[in-house]
Order: sequence, then structure tokens, then C-alpha cells
Amino acid sequence: MSRFTNLPELLAAQPAGEVALRAPDRNPLAYGDLRRVVDDARDYLNGRGIGRGDRVAMVLPNGPEMAAAFVAVACAATAAPLNPGYRAEEFEFYMTDLRAKALIVEQGSSSPAIAVAERLGLALLELSPTELGAGAFTLSDRSLEFRTPAASGGPAESGDIALILHTSGTTSRPKIVPLSHQNVCASASNVQNSLALGPRDTGLNIMPLFHIHGLIAGLLAPLSVGGAIFCTPGFNALKFFAWMREAKPSWYTAVPTMHQAIVARAGGNRSVIAENPLRFIRSSSSSMPPQVIRELEAAFGAPVIEAYGMTEAAHQMASNPLNGKRIPGSVGLAAGPQVAIMDTAGELLPPDTTGEIVIRGVNVTAGYENNLAANREAFTNGWFRTGDQGVMTSEGYVTLTGRLKEIINRGGEKISPREVDEVLMDHPAVAQVVTFGFPHDKLGEEVAAAVVLREGKSADGKELREFAATRLADFKVPRKILVLEEIPKGATGKLQRIGLAQKLGLGG
Repeated sequence: MSRFTNLPELLAAQPAGEVALRAPDRNPLAYGDLRRVVDDARDYLNGRGIGRGDRVAMVLPNGPEMAAAFVAVACAATAAPLNPGYRAEEFEFYMTDLRAKALIVEQGSSSPAIAVAERLGLALLELSPTELGAGAFTLSDRSLEFRTPAASGGPAESGDIALILHTSGTTSRPKIVPLSHQNVCASASNVQNSLALGPRDTGLNIMPLFHIHGLIAGLLAPLSVGGAIFCTPGFNALKFFAWMREAKPSWYTAVPTMHQAIVARAGGNRSVIAENPLRFIRSSSSSMPPQVIRELEAAFGAPVIEAYGMTEAAHQMASNPLNGKRIPGSVGLAAGPQVAIMDTAGELLPPDTTGEIVIRGVNVTAGYENNLAANREAFTNGWFRTGDQGVMTSEGYVTLTGRLKEIINRGGEKISPREVDEVLMDHPAVAQVVTFGFPHDKLGEEVAAAVVLREGKSADGKELREFAATRLADFKVPRKILVLEEIPKGATGKLQRIGLAQKLGLGG
């Protein structure tokens, strides 16, 4: 059980003089100074009419300011970090859907989110770094108009929503996942317990801070025990070992594709590894090939801890133990919430039986926002259905065997096929489209689409990809678009995503 039920409590418990945030070529920021930055930001937001329960969209580059700003916004209001790589249409959808009251960008930003926020009438706040240390910042309001102070000011409480993220669905638009302070503090504690994190640990964060993995495992878990986080500008395999030399970390967490890029360069950096020994390496967000686990452990001389997480669980659900049996190919033991296997009728299954992985616990969201249908489908007898198929041994080790739904998992980035369908359907030559995943040796899955053109119209895959690229973030754009006379259908005449890659000769 977490010692803390909200982020203001979590921050207040850490020693003022210990280092909280670090970054390349920057002075460190101590916990006492981080608290001051957070308090000043809360007072500023409250003065601009933004308080508890108000949603603040954040479009900031990875780094210490994003880390500190996320904590500050969550302590005062509700943080809604967005991928800076989104296109204008995506920003408009997400900001409208989450009912954002304000947008925070860095000073001098040219993000398309700015014009969207202005069109939607959001307060537009600019973040400027200060010299106090890595992550320290001030906020200013571009509009400078008078705003009524927030009626619900002051520090956030345990039941308040700390964080809102969207998750993709295959049969509906992306769903809003609200996570309370209690949810995120419980999950941070779960990660900290699994890894035995302490105040002497320094984590090297290469994960994006608009994603649940980076926010909880990379940031809040070490903050919960007074540890330090070395915040990089984002993953760069060419800079990883230079950051390692500067940070002298005891651990890092990443997705398998990042680990693969790192281990490929480990041979030429043996001296850096020897001089900066890691206590462990963590992997989550998608399955890690056992061969890569062996390579990493051999290269770094440290155990690789594979874990299993998802947005609705505020990240961690299961983890291989740090001290105990680790099983390559398994995501380990329940590590926070209860984990079970359920059949389609809602009955829990005995060990070694394949079914849907279900969870319940303090870290699990209370439900999707304004989506009764999704909640009816997602919750059964108090258990949350993950949508993942798996099996659990009598010892409690969980192995994922596939996804029940059709979300494409491209190296840990979850993509809704329907969202891609709808963009391609806007092309004047397209009559029918089915987006689906096909196997990829490094990313796990890549995005493809099968398209039928309107009679008398012409378009090729290149043209359609370029069209999609103007309206979708790069990772969502199909790498293959097949123009067909007819898309294969299932027995009932329905278009089916599952199995389509195999039917069309793309493996699987």
C-alpha cells in the first residue's frame, strides 16, 4: 500500500536538500526547490482561474521542465500531456474531447497546438526555464487578459483527477482515462516496491513524458522515495552512453525497441558500462524477445526486469521480481493490483488456462469518462478486463499470448485502426479501408491498410500515405497501403482486421 494518496503529500515527504531532477549540462534541482516551483505554479494557475478539476493540456518537449510541469499541474489541476508530434487535427480532437481549459507550451514554441488553442478559446500559457536548476520554470499568460481566480484553488486531494490520457479503441473513438491521485500514487509505489528503489538511486529517463510508462515508472516512482531522475530530451541511441557517463545512473526503464538499439551499441561502450554499473534494467510496454533480454544482461551485467502495464492501471500490473525467479517471455507476478484470468462468461479460470487477463486494485481507473458502453464492457464483477489474452501458472507468473482486440502495438505506441480508417476515408479516391497491424521484427507490429478505390478514381499507396501524413502523427501513418479490388471478408460478410495481414501475405 502506498504511503501517499496524493502528489502534494508525496512531494512534501522528501528531504529538501536531496536532488530531485537532473539533466544534461544543467545544475541539479533539489526537492525543496522543486516544491517551491510547484507551489508558485499552483498559485499562478489558481490566479488565472485554473484549479482542482480543471484540465490543462501540455505540449512540451521531453526534459526536466516537462517533468516538473507535469507534477506542478497535477498538484493544482488535472494534467493532460499530449504528444508534441500530433498534427493540428489531432490536437483539436484531444483538447476538445478532454475539455481543456488551458494549454501550456514552451516559450517560443511553433506547435500547431497553439493555433488550435486560440481557436478553441483556451488560456494559452508559456513556460520559461529559470536558472534555479534543471526543471525550474515560470509561467506567463500570452493573452494577459484578466481572469477570475479559481474557486477550487489550493493543493490537490486524493480523490481529485491528477492525470488524463486517451487510450485507443478499435470499434470506437479514443477513450478518456481519468487517473486519480490515489491511482497514480499507488502505481508509483507498486513500481518502487518491485524495484526496491531508494533515495540513493538515480534513474536515467529516456521515456516520453506524455506516456503512462514514463510518467509513472520514469518519474513518480523515484520521486516517491526521494530518488533522482536524470531527464533526457528523449530517446537517442547515439547519445545514450554519453548520458550514462554524465548521469551515473543505477537503473533505466525503456521499451524493447529502445533496449535493442542500446544493446546494439554496447560493444563499443564497454568502458562506460564498466565505470557506471547498473543495479538493474527495466522493460515494459510491449513484450521483450528473450534473445534481447540475454544480450542486455550479458552486455550490462545487470538483471533485466520485464514488467506489464497499461494506461487504465496507471501503468504497472505485473513484474518479474528483482530478487527471485525471472522468466524470459513472462511479464512476471502480480505487482500491485490483483491479477487473474477470466473467461468470456466472467468466471475466473484455474492456473495454466488461457483467457483474458483481468485486474483490480487501488491503481486501476474507476472507469472511462462519459462512456457507459465502454465501462459495461470493461468491468465484470469488479474486475477490469485488459483486452489482453494470457495464461497464469500455479506460481502466479503471467504470460501474454495475444490481444483480444485489434489495437496495433507499434513498439509500445498503441494505435486505433479506426482513427486511421477515418483519415484515409476522407481521401476523395477511397471507397473502403481497413487498417490493421502486421508483424515487424523490431517494433512487434507495424501499421498497414487495405484500400478499395472509388470507381473511376486512381491513387497509389505513396499518395495515400502522404495524405495520411498531413493529418496523423508519424507513428500512426501506415507503412504499407495495399490497393485492392476487394478486401477479404469473414464468414458473416464483415470486414475483419484480425488475420488480414496473413491473408494478404504480410506474415502473421
